[in-house]
Amino acid sequence: MAFPHLQQPSSLLASLKADSINKPFAQQCQDLIKVIEDFPAKELHTIFPWLVESIFGSLDGVLVGWNLSCLQGRVNPVEYSIVMEFLDPGGPMMKLVYKLQAEDCKFDFPVSYLPGPVKVSIQECILPDSPLYHNKVQFTPTGALGLNLALNPFEYYIFFFALSLITQKPLPVSLHVRTSDCAYFILVDRYLSWFLPTEGSVPPPLSSSPGGTSPSPPPRTPTMPFASYGLHHTSLLKRHISHQRSVNADPASHEIWRSETAPANAFLQVFVEMSLHHYSLEMYQKMQSPHTKESFTPTEEHVLVVRLLLKHLHAFANSLKPEQASPSAHSHATSPLEEFKRAAVPRFVQQKLYLFLEHCFGHWPLDASFRAVLEMWLSYLQPWRYAPDKQAPGSDSQPWCVLEKWAPFVQENLLMYTKLFVGFLNRALRTDLVSPKHALMVFRVAKVFAQSNLAEMIQKGEQLFLEPELVIPHRQHRLFTAPTFTGSFLSPWPPAVTDASFKVMSHVYSLEGQDCKYTPMFGPEARTLVLRLAQLITQAKHTAKSISDQCAETPAGHSFLSWLGFSSMDTNGSYTANDLDEMGQDSVRKTDEYLEKALEYLRQIFRLSEAQLRQFTLALGTTQDENGKKQLPDCIVGENGLILTPLGRYQIISGLRRFEIEYQGDAELQPIQSYEIASLVRTLFRLSSAINHRFAGQMAALCSRDDFLGSFCRYHLTEPGLASRHLLSPVGRRQVAGHTRGPRLSLRFLGSYRTLVSLLLAFFVASLFCVGPLPCTLLVTLGYVLYTSAMPLLTEQGKLHQP
Repeated sequence: MAFPHLQQPSSLLASLKADSINKPFAQQCQDLIKVIEDFPAKELHTIFPWLVESIFGSLDGVLVGWNLSCLQGRVNPVEYSIVMEFLDPGGPMMKLVYKLQAEDCKFDFPVSYLPGPVKVSIQECILPDSPLYHNKVQFTPTGALGLNLALNPFEYYIFFFALSLITQKPLPVSLHVRTSDCAYFILVDRYLSWFLPTEGSVPPPLSSSPGGTSPSPPPRTPTMPFASYGLHHTSLLKRHISHQRSVNADPASHEIWRSETAPANAFLQVFVEMSLHHYSLEMYQKMQSPHTKESFTPTEEHVLVVRLLLKHLHAFANSLKPEQASPSAHSHATSPLEEFKRAAVPRFVQQKLYLFLEHCFGHWPLDASFRAVLEMWLSYLQPWRYAPDKQAPGSDSQPWCVLEKWAPFVQENLLMYTKLFVGFLNRALRTDLVSPKHALMVFRVAKVFAQSNLAEMIQKGEQLFLEPELVIPHRQHRLFTAPTFTGSFLSPWPPAVTDASFKVMSHVYSLEGQDCKYTPMFGPEARTLVLRLAQLITQAKHTAKSISDQCAETPAGHSFLSWLGFSSMDTNGSYTANDLDEMGQDSVRKTDEYLEKALEYLRQIFRLSEAQLRQFTLALGTTQDENGKKQLPDCIVGENGLILTPLGRYQIISGLRRFEIEYQGDAELQPIQSYEIASLVRTLFRLSSAINHRFAGQMAALCSRDDFLGSFCRYHLTEPGLASRHLLSPVGRRQVAGHTRGPRLSLRFLGSYRTLVSLLLAFFVASLFCVGPLPCTLLVTLGYVLYTSAMPLLTEQGKLHQP
């Protein structure tokens, strides 16, 4: 495609739009690369918003764009390679971004598509806390608040890139796409590695000039020092949006953007805001009400991308050299990149991630998909796994050993460990631990928290928070290093533990508010939950073993014969509605292994005694009575009968116990069973009802006779055991107080597969002996008459011998 050098911007955009419809995708990308290289920024400014929307889709989700969430290399290798090359951090699209960035271009981004807390804050004329939005809110000529942000090209591009996973419609259930293989996920990984490098510095902005790279101005320290980023500045008075500077008020902003950390800073802020900042502390507190409707529900793909971000951030922050990471390094001159590495997690991520996890723990469905949230949480809790000097992974019997240098991170993220752990306990108590997937999640959490020294660090952090005498005024100077032994006791410098206590309290109050109610992880309430979980783990192991034994004893053709009606339908059998049936004996082995190790890890973390765990095992011996039937679930007696306890609900879900349920109504009106033909049963019911209505008097007279004919009719025309039937109640058994039904004919047995298959089998066997259909029918009828004639005599004889 040859473009005239002086082509008007409007005609260039129209030409590209037409090519996007008429030309193959590969040719479109080649034309775009040529346009980016040949045209000046003035012409490219017009096509940039359309191009970004064409790639990532529209913000309302109507336009899909290039559908990066579904594009995979093994499915569409050619298109995948073209997209990855075009959108690479060093590719043509980023060259376009930097080309427009050099010309100070601005693009409007609608406020309505920002995350909920930010949108509400701007609409209420309050400036958001994040510096990302400062000096970007537009005003109308009359001074009123506009509805757009004025973003530079880099911010505009990353805004769309980060939001594309959220704004696009969910994938169809039939379409199975592995998130880690899709183009979007791999692009996120590349961008993180490019802008948050663990080695070296952030690459300078690319130059699209033919002569090569243009010299960038020397790095400058941002106007807000990164050292202050570790603290959450809270003010009694919110900053009004009118107090911000105008969009172009700061002439040095362009040079600052070209500094060493500016691209990384902008990328991280935008990505964190779009991915995590969907809940504020005020919104989270309101959402505790059951009547509050959820404003945003993350998907599993969204959570996986956030986990990738957290892993990169830990590696980025841990790439500081030992001399740079030491506290004494703060007093010396350090580069902006080093300061940014220290401040990235506490300044930009911690609070938003905590509220995000709190929402997921409280609102995510109780199914195996929670594993994505769980692994994201555990990844954040273990920064030592992404350190350059990390140790070799420990075995299952010997977990990692957490070094003492990680104690400040644990203490300054105390709620991430303690409150979310209690939240996980509450979730685990409501799940089916017989399922291998749920058992694995309990095992994973227990294994992480059982790492050597971690429980002691968490307990130390709780002690620092719960000791009120260690609280100091906000303006008092705090010492970062431990005092020397030669220091005087009258020295005005407080000990180092005072500063640690202050940091822990600042962390808790900034995330939960001043009036928070803290539940210690090692307190009595949490310990009670742990003991309940240990009890349920023991019960789940017993249930898994029972299901395994039951599956081993069940014949291979049992289900088929039950469908035909040849084997008894055990409606009171144990519950097996979990994935153990689908995965077989190997699943039972894995469940038992996960739960056994999880129980041992919990014992180590909370110092549970062997006697306590042994009591849970011994208590299982009382769950079965003399006949081997399971007892009733755990209940309490209320005014209207029994009420299930939480333990009883778990026993029903896991199949440990259940109520005995038996049909007590009219046998003719009971629901159609799986071994019956529905249409045939209904037809036979109408026929038998007509016969009963027509000959009711004659049947009653025959059944009242005292001879053989009366016995024969009573056996076939009355429902057996009707007079002795009882209503089964968990509280007690009582006699049925119903009316006595008269004699009636029932033909429902002819509608079952068992009867029909028996007749077909009889005709087949008869044909082998050269017996025709008519003689076979006579023989079957004769045999039935002889059987039905003998049964009344035996029944009457049995009644005479009853006491």
